[in-house]
Amino acid sequence: MNQPSARRGSAAWALVITSVAGFMAALDNLVVTTALPSIREDLGGALHDLEWTVSAYTLTFAVLLMFGAALGDRFGRRRLFLAGLAVFTGASAAAALAPGIDALIAARAVQGVGAAIMMPLTLTLLTAAVPAARRGMAYGIWGAVNGLAVASGPLIGGSLTEHVSWQWIFWLNVPLGLALLPLARLRLAESFGTGARLDAVGTLLASGGLFGIVYGLIRGPIDGWTGATVLTGLIAGGALLAGFVHHGIRAKAPMLPMRLFRSRAFSGINAASLLMFLGMFGSIFLLSQYMQGVLGYSPTEAGLRMLPWTGMPMIVAPIAGYLSDRIGGRPVVAAGLALQALGLAWFALVVTPDVSYAAQLPALIVSGIGMALYFAPAANLVMSSVRPSEQGIASGANNALREVGGALGVAVMASIFAAQGGYGSARQFVDGLEPALWVGAGMVALGAVASLFIPGRKAGERPDASSAEAAESEEHRLIPA
Repeated sequence: MNQPSARRGSAAWALVITSVAGFMAALDNLVVTTALPSIREDLGGALHDLEWTVSAYTLTFAVLLMFGAALGDRFGRRRLFLAGLAVFTGASAAAALAPGIDALIAARAVQGVGAAIMMPLTLTLLTAAVPAARRGMAYGIWGAVNGLAVASGPLIGGSLTEHVSWQWIFWLNVPLGLALLPLARLRLAESFGTGARLDAVGTLLASGGLFGIVYGLIRGPIDGWTGATVLTGLIAGGALLAGFVHHGIRAKAPMLPMRLFRSRAFSGINAASLLMFLGMFGSIFLLSQYMQGVLGYSPTEAGLRMLPWTGMPMIVAPIAGYLSDRIGGRPVVAAGLALQALGLAWFALVVTPDVSYAAQLPALIVSGIGMALYFAPAANLVMSSVRPSEQGIASGANNALREVGGALGVAVMASIFAAQGGYGSARQFVDGLEPALWVGAGMVALGAVASLFIPGRKAGERPDASSAEAAESEEHRLIPA
């Protein structure tokens, strides 16, 4: 490799660029939650319109992730990363300038398109730049930054909304994106996946199926679960997803080859990821509102009081990456999910209309440690469970399932909340929040069980031995630009 390529492939630069880009994409999952009252005041719209400001991003992000990964494998990962980053940055500016709620929802959907192209390529670009022996630590830092972004979205959104304006939750992305574009062009090495093909049929089946399911879950509490539109969405969505699975089995080059799930490591970590995000997203969505609407905290105060949960990944996740290099990812992920489930169950036990912060603090700390232990080893397990030529699609699949879990978590837990409680009073809110949190804790606990199906490391086995050796093969070609 010549000197310019070596400079572009610098591990440190790759870690910085991919972590910041991942932070931007992950942040926008929940950054709008604490800004929704201000958005409604400025732009109008019914409750379901506000829900779509969250779901439009999550849905397009989820359903196009694997397609974005395939685009990168075929046309160049750095090239498509730059394209996705440009789309995401432009859509962020459009969201900030939106004159009405419909324009905001449309801009959020385009943001999701950019994130879907950009996000799965962050891990493959990072993997190409970092030596195999150091990937656990690199994934740990990447995971810490992404975990912090997901969990701190309500804090950042609330603080900007309270002290500046809600538009700045979107303007924040613009200078970051403009700074990253030239850095990524100069400092990242180009790479390709072998034999990458585009699967339009699979993309349409997955997109339609997930949209139908999430649409039905969002409209259920509004239209009734036996309403024609709700049943149509759920049934049609389920049928399309079944078609997607069949397509993944029978097609020659599907966007998500179902054979990947024959690997216990791949299937176990993806099941755990979906369940983790289902419980975590739904809980953060409701708890951020609980702290403001019931306990009376301002958006900034609520975010600050959640720091023992949201800030813990920055401290613990790099350590988790180190541990996964030494003892394997399975025990670290399983412990993290178990602690996250315990933290949510703790919340369910203590929530009242006037609970003290001291009573919440243990749940926040336990949840934060659990989330941090999960993030870094999860990324490592995904990337080491497939061949280097399939790492782009594996990363896209895992990120897609995380986003699907998040969308389902918000929809399912909000439905439980609406069925058991509501916004009428503090007591009514808690009556809905408590059972929703128990469901969230149960989902994450199931994720911990799923992670136990991941094969453990054999005695004396090198960390990521098989993937480390394969990563040096000709299948993973670095092309100087």
